[in-house]
Amino acid sequence: MSPSSTSALDGDVTDAVRTLLSHAGVEENVDLVARILVTGVGLGVDDTDRLDLKIASAALSEMRSAFALFAPYRSSPKVTIFGSARTQPHDPLYLAAADIARALAERGWMVVTGAGPGIMQAAAEGAGPGQSLGVSIRLPFEEKPNAVIAEADRVVAMKYFFTRKLMLVKESRGFVAVPGGFGTLDELFELLTLQQTGKAEPTPIVLLDAPGGTFWRGLERFAQEQLIPSGVISPDDLDRVLITDSVADAEAEITGFWRNYDSLRWIGSRLVLRLCAEPTDAEVADLSRRFSHLLTGGRIERTAPLRRERQDDDRLDMPRLLMDFDRHRVGELHHLIRAVNELASAPPASPPSEPHAAS
Repeated sequence: MSPSSTSALDGDVTDAVRTLLSHAGVEENVDLVARILVTGVGLGVDDTDRLDLKIASAALSEMRSAFALFAPYRSSPKVTIFGSARTQPHDPLYLAAADIARALAERGWMVVTGAGPGIMQAAAEGAGPGQSLGVSIRLPFEEKPNAVIAEADRVVAMKYFFTRKLMLVKESRGFVAVPGGFGTLDELFELLTLQQTGKAEPTPIVLLDAPGGTFWRGLERFAQEQLIPSGVISPDDLDRVLITDSVADAEAEITGFWRNYDSLRWIGSRLVLRLCAEPTDAEVADLSRRFSHLLTGGRIERTAPLRRERQDDDRLDMPRLLMDFDRHRVGELHHLIRAVNELASAPPASPPSEPHAAS
């Protein structure tokens, strides 16, 4: 039966599903849970291939397990650290990953990794088992989570890379990439694509190298010599990342991004930025002038919570900026966020953590 025929059955199926959910005691988000079940029924009605059904079933099951792992820590800020599983403990990159994880954990951040060896283990060691979460992948040669993650039992294993990458990105408010191979570059490029296209909200991204390292500068040169001249990326697309070999600078980039900026929300075609501190009239006027090229019209202005925000009880106590932001320029939103963080009215920047001796 075709998908169009399935949709004709959705009304009856949905009624039966809602009855089932009522008997099961599901009371929250019934419409969304019902949609998931109805889609499952639709896959059966469509005579979907068994392999496709196995993929869909495993992906949903894995996401459920991952959501459950992350749920108790939803209010904790998280940073994801990417890097190679092959990096050895004596490598300066290993020490850098451990140091940035430790510095952020001491500020209350949780560290999310792929739960494997190498850089992933270094980050987990730096953060400690109490501040680490792991999303591992089942591979023939990398089948066990590292000892730090396993000790705290804060790990979920994934069969598919796409579900793993979802959870490595979904809840984190910052990202650090340490030089690695295909896997690390795949994760980084997907992250950059999500940011560039506006499919993910702006977050700080740090490309951290060993002291004196040139790995990420090589990537920057490739972008400048090949990608930008050929027109496949914009000249400022790499402005959203910090390339550094300094753990202190990496820490400042991650934490400083949230100095004043809190969150954003689209209300129809209008963009609302929520801030930690109320900007002055002069600051708002200056922002409106400097970033007029990113607007479809009008100006940036202060606002009270909009009706949709009040209905959802969505961060009602925070100061707000409202604007008609050009969605075609969403990849440049990080420029405005950085300007907001540099306002004189913004909360003072936190000093970096004390440096740790290499162990």
